[in-house]
Amino acid sequence: MSPTPDPVRLSGPLLQDDPAQVYREMRREHGSVVPVLLDGDVPAWLVLGYRELHQITGDPVLFSRDSDLWNQWEAIPDDWPLLPMIGRRQPSILYTVGERHRERAGMLVNALEAVDPFELRSHAEKFADELIDGICPRGSADIIAEFAMLLPVRVLARLYGFTDEEGPALVTALNDMIDGRERALAGQAHLFTSMTELVAGRKKEPAEDVVSRMLADTSGFTEEEIVQDLMVMMAAGHQPTADWIGNSLHLMLTDNRFAASLFGGRNSIAEAMNEVLWEDTPTQNVAGRWASRDTQLGGRRVRAGDMLLLGLQGANSDPQVRTDGSALTGGNSAHFSFGHGEHRCPFPAQEIAEVIARTGIEVVLDRLPDIDLAVPAASLSRRPSPWLRGLSELPVTFTPTPALGGTLA
Repeated sequence: MSPTPDPVRLSGPLLQDDPAQVYREMRREHGSVVPVLLDGDVPAWLVLGYRELHQITGDPVLFSRDSDLWNQWEAIPDDWPLLPMIGRRQPSILYTVGERHRERAGMLVNALEAVDPFELRSHAEKFADELIDGICPRGSADIIAEFAMLLPVRVLARLYGFTDEEGPALVTALNDMIDGRERALAGQAHLFTSMTELVAGRKKEPAEDVVSRMLADTSGFTEEEIVQDLMVMMAAGHQPTADWIGNSLHLMLTDNRFAASLFGGRNSIAEAMNEVLWEDTPTQNVAGRWASRDTQLGGRRVRAGDMLLLGLQGANSDPQVRTDGSALTGGNSAHFSFGHGEHRCPFPAQEIAEVIARTGIEVVLDRLPDIDLAVPAASLSRRPSPWLRGLSELPVTFTPTPALGGTLA
């Protein structure tokens, strides 16, 4: 292995179309820790090894979440499109460390744990049925744009305290921000304004929602900190959940391992969803961690201030862990799709995402029982994002059925 390997650009059509191949080539040429270049030729390390990823997420002192440590800030322009994903001095839980992070995590967990699971499922079912009502009489639809991309944010918006009418604009803003292109900063601005207005309104008139519970916390967090945490929760809760729905339906419609069980009951849904978290996880890469001192990782010399990107999908497909990639993983949940360590996705948030995704898929298969792909599987494309992996569209056909009707509670 060369001590000074040429860095890999973390972009391009191959990464979009076949990331598994890209990760295999990276691992073969560079090992488990890969030098990469982000937009503007900004250097970083992409950690693909399961063992190495476990090491850095389990050591928050050596591999800190404090982005102020980054040794590249002087080279980062104000309009860098990845700033929404790799922010500096953002007062959110993502970049808080130590005891203050544990207190903030406790605030979020308490606010989310109070969500009634029956109410959550009821919201998800009602919104999912409303969305299916809009497409079922036609006999064809794009299940991504017309269902998966709309469901999670509608449910989350209701839980947080937004009105239903505010949902579509939040979807657009979140997608723009996460995709890291020219609309990223504008999307971030819209989300910030929306959250700020919601927090201000709930401070005056509390209600039974997540925002009001966060404001009632006695740990002394400012409104700005709560706004930032809400932005993190909305971004982390919406798009990955939408992609979890889309990727799971895609797997069930195209993979021979699921062909016989697509309509074989709801247990197959859970199996497909877990398989996606191993093979096609919505959150592919996460930025990041920053080395607090010079160190060695995976045979590489990492300098103080270097940024390390968490290659979640690369680690999930590490051949030392997945010795037989064709075998179903069953109930194995030792994947990195929700992260690891003290900065992993809080358990109540994981549960909420799973309820929304599974309920959405169940409603699709219940309401559209003969759903099938409308185009060849090979023609499907993915969104151009190095961070999240989701389909641009999933055209399907089905027998037209009448809408159920009814109104949301």
